[in-house]
Parts: sequence; structure tokens; C-alpha cells
Amino acid sequence: MSTARTVLVIGGGAAGNAATVLLRRAGLTVDLIEAKDDWNATAGSGITLQGNALRVLRELSVWERVEASGFAFDSVGITAPDGTVLHIARDQRTGGDDLPAAVGMQRPQLQRILSDAVRASGATVRLGTTAEILGQDADGVSVRFSDGGEGRYDLVIAADGLGSATRAAIGITDKPEPTGMAIWRVAAPRPAGVIRTDLAYGGPAYIAGYCPTSDTTLYAYVVEANRDRASIPPETYADEMRRLARAYGGHWPEITAHITDPAKVNYTWFDRLLVEGSWHRGRVVLIGDAAHCCPPTLAQGAALSLEDALVLARLLTASDTWDDALFQAYYERRVARVRPVVEASVRIGQWQLDGVRDADVPGLMGRTMTMLRELP
Repeated sequence: MSTARTVLVIGGGAAGNAATVLLRRAGLTVDLIEAKDDWNATAGSGITLQGNALRVLRELSVWERVEASGFAFDSVGITAPDGTVLHIARDQRTGGDDLPAAVGMQRPQLQRILSDAVRASGATVRLGTTAEILGQDADGVSVRFSDGGEGRYDLVIAADGLGSATRAAIGITDKPEPTGMAIWRVAAPRPAGVIRTDLAYGGPAYIAGYCPTSDTTLYAYVVEANRDRASIPPETYADEMRRLARAYGGHWPEITAHITDPAKVNYTWFDRLLVEGSWHRGRVVLIGDAAHCCPPTLAQGAALSLEDALVLARLLTASDTWDDALFQAYYERRVARVRPVVEASVRIGQWQLDGVRDADVPGLMGRTMTMLRELP
């Protein structure tokens, strides 16, 4: 690239942080703004990072910290509700044979690792700040910020999540749609025998599972039909999750004993989103959950977001011309990969909602994960 470029990244989650690090590495001037004052450094319980996510984290030069902070494993177990292990499947190494199939880790720890990388990159970071006005012309974008500041950029990358205000501001009307399921999540101490993700299908919940996130921790989750959030007082969250979880055996009684603090229990609906046609308007482009979101039935949300950042950064840094053709090429390359993952994730959940007991869940999961072994 022969000319200096300036980029504003809106949103400091996985996608925005990754894009910032990669663009700064190429010498671009990058400002990152994040609405939350704490940079989301404490939110969330745990996350499962499949191999294709680990591949991007290695590209960001943070893989060693992720490996040291998380818990790697190469298999997934299927259990009966009483805890009986029915099948152990070797998981696919979608990031390549030199990376584990998956790493579980505490979500706040991943956020701290990525935010440290952003700081080290030399990007300018402004927390507690949003973009209030975006004014575009042929050459760039003028931005007015919530703190009263203004800026001028060659490109704005909207990484502000599922409820993206930027997506709406540039006239993209797609919105997330609930799939009919909801998930309860909690962090807890790891029983010594938990060495991988185990999933129980059936019982009072559609799915009951857990994932080790370090030598001493895990996150556990139960999935049920979604309910009106207003009908569930937050102070009852621990009671509600414990009511579902206590029906499961194996390691669940030990896990359930730690579901006591409602403030540490998260309740979220499953949503689906796939923006069609293009992920940009002029010099504003969407990445991550702002462009697409799938239920966590394949644990691919963060992985797809990280891949978006990598692909877009490579296209931007390889070209002197940032135009509609470049941004459309980004969309076409990514949507071909994202669409089958979104569709498979939704379909697996729908089979469970519909009570289809002979559905080819393992086959669909295997075919989809095989596809993800290819470079993004």
C-alpha cells in the first residue's frame, strides 16, 4: 500500500480487536471506540474456541497466551441425561493439525488478551464512546462522537455487535431474529473428570453441556425454549438454572452445587442474522456479529467474527484502491463460508425444537466442520 490510511473501528469485541491489531501491524492509523467503559473485560462466563478461531488468534500473535490461559481438548462426549457416556467423538482440527480441535477459556480472559494486543499495537482507544453521526462522501467518512469529538477516516469498520447501531445508521435494515431457544450459562469450578465438552440431549432441557475453561474452571449451560425475559426476575436466575440442571447426572450435581449467585448466571436468546447482498455502504463495512450471527450449536460465533477481521484486513492491506469492488469481494468470500454455518446452526436447533429424534445432527456437524478446515 503506497498511501497512509486512517480507519475507525467501532466496537471492541473479538472482531474489532482483531481488525485493529492486523491493520496496525500493516502500518495503518487506527482508532478504536468501544461503548463500554470497561471494554467488556468482565462480561460473560466462558467460550469455546474451535480450531479455525485458534488459527486467527495465532495470526494475531496471542495464541501462546490463549493456550496458557485456556483448556485444550480434541474430543466431544455425548451423554445420557443421567451422565452415562454414550459416545466420544474425536473432534476435527479445523485450524490445522498443529492446533488443538478446541480450547475452552473464560470469556473475560480472552477479552483481556485481545485488548492487551490492541494497546500494544499502538492504536488509539477511546472507551465509553460511540459514533453519533456518520457523514460519507466519495473519499471517506466524517464522524462525530458521543464525547463531542470529531474525526475523518478513509474507512469505518462496524464491529459493534448483534444490535449494531452502525448497521441501522447506514440503511441496512436486517435485524436479528430469535430462533425459539434460549441458553442459561454460568462459570463454575471444574470437576477433575471434566476434560472436554460433554453434551446431553434430552431431559428437561434441549441441551445440557459444559466446557472446561482452565485447570480449575469451566462454564456450564442448559438450553430451553425461549421465554419472555420480563417474566424472569434477574434475582431468580440461579434458581431457574439450578432447577433445569439438577435433573442431570454425571458431573452435573457437583456443578449445580455452585449455581448460587444470580448475578453470575447469564440468560440469552438464540438469534439468527445474515445480512444479504453486501456488508457495506460506501466506506462503512460490517464485520462479525454486526453482519451475521448464529446459535452456538456449532460454537462458531467468535470464530467467524475473527475470520472476518483477518480476511478484510488482508484485502485492505493488499490494495491501494478501497472501493465497492473490494468490499463486495470481501462479502462474497465471507458469505460463502458464513451462510452454511448459520444455516447448519439454526437447523440443528430446529430439529431439537421439533423433536426430530432421527435427525442427522452428528453428520451435519461433521460436514460443516470439515468445510471449516479450509482457509477462510
